[in-house]
Amino acid sequence: MPITLISDIITPDVWNSYGVNRSVELSRLRQSGIVATALGVSLPNGGATINMPFFSDLSGDAETLSDTTPLTPGNIGTGKDVAVVIGRGRAWSVNDLAGVLSGADPARAIMDLVAAWWVRQEQKELIAALTGAFGAASMSGNVSDISGETGAAAVIGASTFIDATQKLGDQKDLVTGVAMHSATEAKLAKEQLIDYVQPAGQSVRMPNFMGKPVIVDDGMPVSSGVYTTYLFGPGAIGFAENRIGPSDLETDRDILAGDTVMTMRRRFLMHPRGIKWKGVPAGDFPTRAELAAGTNWERVYDSKQIRIVQFKHKLA
Repeated sequence: MPITLISDIITPDVWNSYGVNRSVELSRLRQSGIVATALGVSLPNGGATINMPFFSDLSGDAETLSDTTPLTPGNIGTGKDVAVVIGRGRAWSVNDLAGVLSGADPARAIMDLVAAWWVRQEQKELIAALTGAFGAASMSGNVSDISGETGAAAVIGASTFIDATQKLGDQKDLVTGVAMHSATEAKLAKEQLIDYVQPAGQSVRMPNFMGKPVIVDDGMPVSSGVYTTYLFGPGAIGFAENRIGPSDLETDRDILAGDTVMTMRRRFLMHPRGIKWKGVPAGDFPTRAELAAGTNWERVYDSKQIRIVQFKHKLA
């Protein structure tokens, strides 16, 4: 009976056609529409940043028509958003593929494990980027921090959540997803503010809060009883990636030890739109600590055009 090796399954062609799709399917951030492909953005072969110019909104008021006074031409301004490329890699070693290939479909078994791992890594990168972006002084207009209040005024709930969405003013209806710590979800569930929906064809129930899909992640910041929850609108996070090629996805086999080694390298961006990266990485790519530094970010969109709100609160 022929033996299926990792080198038979983990190849650039197979990963692009199956593994990438599995990553998207497993990511609630992608499925919710919060993370959207940054159209027209191509990652460079060299360099760590990408310029993303944009047109500013039109200003001024309509003028009264007159047969003696001509209309005054206005102009449209431009700005520049800047995204930073994230470069990450990982190596795995498996002895005779023990346990991994126990299923009937070895390709799915391996791809699910790798894809789910990368989904968790992407969420960590995003949390680091959001921590840094909202640490910038220019982002205060998108921060709702009630943690310094007393009693119920400091606690997340239906009323305080509505106050947080109000940070987006007349754009608040654009909030379509919420990312929170599991302790926050548990607190809201006890108060029957979380509805659990089971999508057709899936065995896992998905939480919803105030009609918004919830992404539960214990990587959400917690400090001295203060929890950070993020409110997102569609396409709030731009995503782009270089397609994995032969040099980014490699396998090797130690026939004496019976070990198979796989290495994977990725270059991608998960960029909070409208908040430009202005830092300079110490290495070729920024570390998570550099992503999380507020001095490396600056707002370039109008506050209401940034479809993200940082909500800092307590649970009791």
